[in-house]
Amino acid sequence: MTFHPQPKAGTAQPWAFPAPERGTLPNGLTVLRCHRPGQQVVAVEIFLAAPLEAEPEGIDGVATIMARAFSEGTDKHSAEEFAAELERCGATLDAYADHPGVRVSLEVPVSRLPKALGLLADALRAPAFEDSEIERLVRNRLDEIPHETANPSRRAAKQLSKELFPAGSRMSRPRQGSEETVERIDSAAVRGFYEAHVRPATATAVVVGDLEGTDLDVVLADTLGAWTGNTAEPRPVPVVTADDTGRVVIVDRPGAVQTQLLIGRIGPDRHDRVWPAQVLGTYCLGGTLTSRLDRVLREEKGYTYGVRAYGQVLRSAAPSGPEGAPGAAMLAISGSVDTESTGPALDDLWKVLRTLAEEGLTDAERDVAVQNLVGVAPLKYETAAAVAGTLADQVEQQLPDDFQAQLYARLVETGTVEATAAAISAFPADRLVTILVGDASQIEEPVRALGIGEVKVVAG
Repeated sequence: MTFHPQPKAGTAQPWAFPAPERGTLPNGLTVLRCHRPGQQVVAVEIFLAAPLEAEPEGIDGVATIMARAFSEGTDKHSAEEFAAELERCGATLDAYADHPGVRVSLEVPVSRLPKALGLLADALRAPAFEDSEIERLVRNRLDEIPHETANPSRRAAKQLSKELFPAGSRMSRPRQGSEETVERIDSAAVRGFYEAHVRPATATAVVVGDLEGTDLDVVLADTLGAWTGNTAEPRPVPVVTADDTGRVVIVDRPGAVQTQLLIGRIGPDRHDRVWPAQVLGTYCLGGTLTSRLDRVLREEKGYTYGVRAYGQVLRSAAPSGPEGAPGAAMLAISGSVDTESTGPALDDLWKVLRTLAEEGLTDAERDVAVQNLVGVAPLKYETAAAVAGTLADQVEQQLPDDFQAQLYARLVETGTVEATAAAISAFPADRLVTILVGDASQIEEPVRALGIGEVKVVAG
């Protein structure tokens, strides 16, 4: 029997996060393009500088309804026709609103890119905002709210925002609006928000995929380049303030067999020099199944299927830019445990934090974290959508185009001491707001006995 020669591995090629080319269309639209050979499905991300804090008083959620309405018809197509045209292109179109602004995402085979970009341009240039479609979207959103309230993790996130931020801050209220505010939204409110904040001069388009053989300049000129609008000065970004006095809030769910944990505070964003060390230290604490929190709470104690620590940017602006105010990230630990284990699990979680502060991370923990974070990057960014999403994140957070590439270099350079200091600063045992969604009658007394802060109970 003759065997084929065993394949040999090729020479390893260096990898770096893709560098985009930046330009501006005559209408003021900023464009980032990134050629990715072999990526036949092109990803397009549009960032619109329409932040949640710009929503008029009393109609929180209007940005979300506007974002959803972009795919509900234009001056050329009804909602049904628009959906059919997207389907013929093999394209998907999604949009959502968050604190920094509105994001619109398109994925389409490169052969259909001109047609799909034309549809996207029509949605941004001349959305229909028909009364009947807006009414339907409002009803849908109102239907979602009870389900979100019933979901323990969503309920915990809502309560944490309410606890951390001042009552007058938009960040203290649900991102997609409450029942009271959403039911006030109509087509006039949506159009008013659109006309006030959506224009090409304050928008950015990110295009990623195999662009070989595509004259993207011509395609952009014929589609997004036809979008017109007035210029506008950048909106000032309010200073983010939060109260991270150590305390516990129990959201009462009588009869619950599990307790949802969400422990958080705010900290530095990606503009801060500590960010790489914070990423590394947080990953060592709770970024994966082998991190400290999982090792204790899951493997040793069996309290949970998993506990995660993470940092999520809420809003960001370049410190030297016209908007000026420093940004903020949510630093949090989340997971769930069975009801009777709530007290012991929190006790052990705090012991992990105190041990970290007393003894620090080990070199082995740091090395594994670097290997996982940096080594997985080529796989993480295999798709055009992943690259486009990260580039758009950098745009909305006013970061340089090479930020992600530089981050991996900084992670490699960050030592154990720096990672330890950042993790301790991110999660000080005495400055954490703890939200527990569970049966107060079962968990209140064990939690009070821990002495991790004042305890109050609110209705679920």
